[in-house]
Amino acid sequence: MRTVQRHLTTTTRTADTLGAVRNLGILAHVDAGKTTLTERILYATGAVHKRGEVHEGTTVTDFDAQERDRGITIFAAAVSCAWDGHRVNLIDTPGHVDFSDEVERSLRVLDGAVAVFDAVAGVEPQSETVWRQADRHGVPRIAFVNKLDRAGADLDTAVASIRERLGAVPLVVQLPVGREDAFTGVVDLLRMRALLWQPDGGAYEETPVPEELREEAARRRRELEEAVAELHPDALEEFYEASALTEGTLVRALRELTLGGDAVVVLCGSAYRNRGIEPLLDAVVAYLPSPADMPPVRGTTADGTEQEREPDPAGPLTALAFKVTATPTGRLTYLRLYAGTLRKGDSVRDAATGRTERIGRILRVQADRHEEREEAVAGDIVAVVGLKTARAGTTLCAPGAPLVLEPPSVAEPVVSVAVEARRGTDTGRLASALARLTEEDPSLVVRSDPETGQTVLSGLGELHLEVAVEKIRRGQGVEVVVGRPQVSYRETVVRGVTGFVYRHVKQDGGAGQFAHVVLDVEPLDEPGFEFRSTVVGGRVPQEYARAVEAGCRDALAEGPLGGHPVTGLRVVLTDGATHSKDSSEMAFRAAGRFALRDALRASTLQLLEPVAEITVTVPEDGVGVVLGDLAARRARVGGSTTVGGTAQLTATVPLAELFGYASRLRGRTQGRGTFTTRPAGLAPVPAATAATLLRG
Repeated sequence: MRTVQRHLTTTTRTADTLGAVRNLGILAHVDAGKTTLTERILYATGAVHKRGEVHEGTTVTDFDAQERDRGITIFAAAVSCAWDGHRVNLIDTPGHVDFSDEVERSLRVLDGAVAVFDAVAGVEPQSETVWRQADRHGVPRIAFVNKLDRAGADLDTAVASIRERLGAVPLVVQLPVGREDAFTGVVDLLRMRALLWQPDGGAYEETPVPEELREEAARRRRELEEAVAELHPDALEEFYEASALTEGTLVRALRELTLGGDAVVVLCGSAYRNRGIEPLLDAVVAYLPSPADMPPVRGTTADGTEQEREPDPAGPLTALAFKVTATPTGRLTYLRLYAGTLRKGDSVRDAATGRTERIGRILRVQADRHEEREEAVAGDIVAVVGLKTARAGTTLCAPGAPLVLEPPSVAEPVVSVAVEARRGTDTGRLASALARLTEEDPSLVVRSDPETGQTVLSGLGELHLEVAVEKIRRGQGVEVVVGRPQVSYRETVVRGVTGFVYRHVKQDGGAGQFAHVVLDVEPLDEPGFEFRSTVVGGRVPQEYARAVEAGCRDALAEGPLGGHPVTGLRVVLTDGATHSKDSSEMAFRAAGRFALRDALRASTLQLLEPVAEITVTVPEDGVGVVLGDLAARRARVGGSTTVGGTAQLTATVPLAELFGYASRLRGRTQGRGTFTTRPAGLAPVPAATAATLLRG
């Protein structure tokens, strides 16, 4: 038996080479333990010397006052630490659905992730959402089943939910020692040893596998070998020859399966009790990719050609800004460097605008604390001071080697509120604060209502807007009056028109305008807009066809039903004509806009509303009253399960019907009911409801 101490940051091996860097995110449903796990990782690596607690408001990454007040992560926070000779750049991401855009921007620049699951609840709605986000970005993951010390915790049930709900192939490499309150450690199935933690959560001890678990551990090790052999050709060959797999073969195969997205390594523990953290860090180093393992980054040069850049510190600088924050000491721009080296005082170019700016300082970030550095290299995630115009999604590069990288996608707002300053003298300060908000969070949109003249703030949910407004109040000292939340409706085509003819002729002295277009308007099976041109014989040149498309996109901003944006349609330019002198791109753009506007009026349209999938957890005796309330909210109940006297209901509910639901649910269940939501797209509004909405 030997006691294993923490790997401190004073390791003698360098942590600055490309292969010794891990850029990872912590992903999970709200309250699965992401922030606690991040805090324990910082403690285990010696980055902090006292463990912070979420419920005490003392964690490193939940440093914002609102995060501490609400007890949830709102803003993605970057931290850095060292483990076993490796530099670990870690981003603790939000788990609440309203802040999923923060997760999206983080995943765009990360190489790997740790997905955290509650050992009692398994895969929860937002767990699935962030998992799908990681799928879209091709981010390799390992899984950590947390809270094994809780009553009702079960590793096998949680793993089954990963397999069934996420469609993943989980490969469990640990066996818990003890259950619930008696959980004290894990059996490492690769090295067939037990790791037992001291009651105070300090160092752990390596011991032989306890006698009572040896048979179970041997069986699970065999299952692991068989599963790996089925998935990995080299492991299969060794398994056939030796009827077993060595530790080295297992580690290599698990790494390759993880990098390829073919399987997910599953570990377990209790972050709150500080059990299982060190093996998780070892797994991060062993299985998740370094920047050197990632494919070259692809972008577009100034002439429109695609180009790749290797993660080479000696190459031309290529970096992506993924987050901007305003601090009391200045504006911070968070960068992921994909190639080249960035030094303090360097001039960098915004690849999209051509604007050149100077780097004032380079900071290694520890949430709200910073360590100044002279340079950053390919693979690093850092913050810089001095950039005045860069936004999330901006590509920064060497002035002589511009390359535009694909920016993170931005979710469309679904909820809006009218905001105004309580005092007329604060109107200017409110406008400035709103501009800063949208700069920091691209998923927030500010517009002026043309009918009422009100300033409208739109976001991804009720809580998202509450946080934004509170940030204005606290950060800028502006008292804000907020209107009732409104959802963002859409209009879609149910039945279109064919052969719609429009002639745009304008003659008011000098050069005139002439454009003749013929359009077909068709419904699409999914949200979005598609444009095609089938004009033959050069009757409408390609540049004019592109102008027609631009005009059609202009017309989508306001539909004929109620002035809502139009989605879910295809427009086909089938014919047209030009004039030798009066035709121009401007004329054809105007023709496209007016033609589609009139064609939509001649089509049959339908109103769409955003809907959410809701999961309600309630005592069994409260199911009836909850179902009745959901029915009154136009919900479509999908199913229910009951375990140990607690029922879990799933339903799809219009987002507009969920405003104020939290307090209503608490009142109807004596405070015992809880619910979670996730976006479920758009759905048609019933005719009677649509008529009421359109009447205003």
